[in-house]
Amino acid sequence: MDGTILNSIVAAERVWSAWAERHGLEVQAFLPTIHGVRAVDTIRNLALPGVDATAEADALTLAEIEDVAGIDAIAGAAAFLSALPADRWAIVTSAPRALALRRINAAGLPMPALLITADEVVHGKPAPDCFLLAAERLGQPIADCLVFEDTLAGIAAAEAAGAQVIVVTATHHGPLDTPHPRIADYLALGLDGAEAGALVLRDRDRV
Repeated sequence: MDGTILNSIVAAERVWSAWAERHGLEVQAFLPTIHGVRAVDTIRNLALPGVDATAEADALTLAEIEDVAGIDAIAGAAAFLSALPADRWAIVTSAPRALALRRINAAGLPMPALLITADEVVHGKPAPDCFLLAAERLGQPIADCLVFEDTLAGIAAAEAAGAQVIVVTATHHGPLDTPHPRIADYLALGLDGAEAGALVLRDRDRV
């Protein structure tokens, strides 16, 4: 979701920067570690003495729900998602459900029929659990699923699950080391229909 169909980097980094400063962390070195993974895992990995990772993650989520200024949809994402059959796509995010719903709404994106959030898996990205759960609930083999991702943790999770991957680069400052095809946004991506039950995507700039 974040960095894949919407851009919440400015809002997220405002909240996380304040948190990092309170805990004496070097903000600029810390911020790149927050993207694509669950907040509780980010905090847990720091192993800060006396810090309750779950309680801190809950407090951060509340702060992020309050701060949605500057959250925008990635170009073309709303039209692309609206063109997909409702029972054939899902949003799979490392955000808690309440925060995911708030950001989807703030970005003006269509709400999915299926939303898999941080609350629903034991192991977050880069573990494959979230994508496997989404495929199961969609009733599709994971090998037939296409995952749009923007972070190394998300790409690793999709690869481990066995899904196909497209990398969305809209929020990137430099290239990621990945062999997967890339798109900057969704403006040139179209949906032609179904062939033998499969949805067919087309890059209009390459036709």
